[in-house]
Amino acid sequence: MPFAVVTGANRGLGLATCKKLAELGWKVLLTARDAQAGSDAARALRAGERVQAAELDVSDPESIARLARQLADGPTIDALVNNAGASFSGFDGDVARRTLDINYWGPLRVTDALSSQLGPSANVVMVSSGMGELGQLSPALRARLQDPALDRAGLRGIAEEFVNAVNQRKHTALGFPSNAYGLSKALLNTFTRLLGPEFERSGQRVNAVCPGWVQTRMGGERAPRSVERGAEGIVWAATLTSDGPNAGFFRDGKAIPW
Repeated sequence: MPFAVVTGANRGLGLATCKKLAELGWKVLLTARDAQAGSDAARALRAGERVQAAELDVSDPESIARLARQLADGPTIDALVNNAGASFSGFDGDVARRTLDINYWGPLRVTDALSSQLGPSANVVMVSSGMGELGQLSPALRARLQDPALDRAGLRGIAEEFVNAVNQRKHTALGFPSNAYGLSKALLNTFTRLLGPEFERSGQRVNAVCPGWVQTRMGGERAPRSVERGAEGIVWAATLTSDGPNAGFFRDGKAIPW
């Protein structure tokens, strides 16, 4: 029975992803920052032993380390879905820091912490957004993120520069947007591209998925897509076979521009 770990899964897209994977015969670890909310969500799926819950705060390195220790003696992970995300009202240095901490640093930390437990043909899915598309950024920032010489250290520097620039109210002069959520997803997409060659060498895959504008707490009731529809693309990426794509950006299983 294949095994998946899904972050931020007590509601919305994460919960719908767990439900669909369980229906496909997967064993799923539903993780949530609030342990009780996670347990309640797992029980509500009525999937029995196929869906278990665990506490995970992707912004807390110790919480991630605890989960890694918990999984160390368990089955290999066939799919890791980095779904946990946040969008905060307002825009200042604190909002920029908190947004990147969850939406960019969170998936990076979780993927690194669990990388040794990924199966030989595992899929890692970064749940992203069309708001992170490079076309919405300044030409200067696009060039930096597309630089073939960019590595993890360089990407970390850009992330830290953004937060510092927002604190100093100099971000627009440096080509950064006044939108922490969009920038966090652009960084996440870039991280996906950087990971691609590493995963390809090991026979694994990492892809970013835009679920579209979905009726979640974040997306709101006016969103045109149901949660179930949005989760379909995530599940598609989580269940790719060994001949599936790697280091791409997808919506509904179709490639879209970075």
